[in-house]
Amino acid sequence: MKILDYKLYYFLGVGGIGMSALARYFNHYGKSVSGYDKTKTLLTSQLEEENIACHYEENVELLKSILKNYNKEEILIIFTPAVPLDHTEYLYLKENNYTILKRSQVLGEITKQFKTIAIAGTHGKTTTTTMVSHLLKNSGINCFAFMGGISKNYDTNLLLGDPDKPDTYLVVEADEYDRSFLTLHPFFAVITSCDADHLDIYGNHQFVKEGYELFAKQIQKEGCLIVNKNVDNDLSLPPNKLIYSLNLNTDYVAENVSFIESEAHYDVVSPIENINGVCLGITGAHNVENSLAAIAIAQQLGLKGEQIKDALRSFSGVKRRFDYRIKSEKIIYIDDYAHHPEELKVTISSVKKIYPGKRVTGIFQPHLFSRTRDFADGFAESLSLLDEVILLEIYPARELPIAGVNSDMLLEKVTKINKKLFSKKDLLSYIMFNKFEIVLTMGAGDIDRLVEPIEILLKAKLIDQNKNEKNKL
Repeated sequence: MKILDYKLYYFLGVGGIGMSALARYFNHYGKSVSGYDKTKTLLTSQLEEENIACHYEENVELLKSILKNYNKEEILIIFTPAVPLDHTEYLYLKENNYTILKRSQVLGEITKQFKTIAIAGTHGKTTTTTMVSHLLKNSGINCFAFMGGISKNYDTNLLLGDPDKPDTYLVVEADEYDRSFLTLHPFFAVITSCDADHLDIYGNHQFVKEGYELFAKQIQKEGCLIVNKNVDNDLSLPPNKLIYSLNLNTDYVAENVSFIESEAHYDVVSPIENINGVCLGITGAHNVENSLAAIAIAQQLGLKGEQIKDALRSFSGVKRRFDYRIKSEKIIYIDDYAHHPEELKVTISSVKKIYPGKRVTGIFQPHLFSRTRDFADGFAESLSLLDEVILLEIYPARELPIAGVNSDMLLEKVTKINKKLFSKKDLLSYIMFNKFEIVLTMGAGDIDRLVEPIEILLKAKLIDQNKNEKNKL
């Protein structure tokens, strides 16, 4: 059957960022869509508002009641590898021979209908995917987009186009976890970075590199790879490629880069059309570099300099990617999804560069026991760039604890004297009763649930500060 021929689409792990985009896609086409997730979140609440039924406990009897109105061949089960294989609903579905596909397989089937632009990379892929999607939408190019984060321009992780128009593009984040990106055969592809990660899947960095090399080989012959210079140095890649970098001698280069408040300003050297006076609506040297990949894709599709400049100027970024929650002279609060040592290093260094001399307090929730174990020294080195380090306990996600691997172990390796380990409750009390200049929350677990409470506390402190200053006058 074709991927849109089923009547009921049931998701195991519906609240995941990639899964929720697929749920929204099938819901858009009038299909019955429902699913399970471990916990209720803002995203699952939004899905429920969109008439996608979600439940939050393993409940085979509830599952049976959802399935009973359909013939078995009318049902497609979509699951994410983040769901454990001993999940009771998964076991029931498998034992009763329902059609079960991984999220990556379903996405691969959807991409077969369109000219696909796939963005991969250990870091930077979500922002670059969202940037490419905005460049196309803002310029009137017909496209769909499956993004790995919530676009602040559109307040969603799914953009819809008209499938019946010729030259319809599909922009998709190509996830390396579980080698998911090998289901894709893109026309254009980007590789932003290729650091060691997901060693629970790959085993070592060499196998990570091999995964990316296999992904690059799947680009269609008439297509093109856009690749970061550091990645090109590291991998054996096909010849049909364009190389970008922030400040090296490559096909695409950013020159005369400066940062003014929360914007980046620069000129772009390009083999197709140089673009002067670019103003990017978000900040950070890493985002300037991400924009070069997006510009390269845009020029391959025929967009001109003014169209590109207009889209980049209006680009608002992605929620939880260098996401300003408070921006005032007295307090800055930035939230970021960084959960790998290199991501932490880039995020912290960017904050330090933009706000020299300011005291930066970083709150980090490690994600996965295995990742914390594999990169403990790297995490400690990156966190030591902060002026004050606050750790939360490790978010386990799909893993069971590993003996000796915990946040205490990581904190011991941090070289800063000003370092603390808090529970979530104690963290909020600490924020309430202490002064801060810059607060930075980082992590890929459930630290996102603390973002709003932290923001509320810091805004209240800001109001009190302003009142006190007025009273003194």
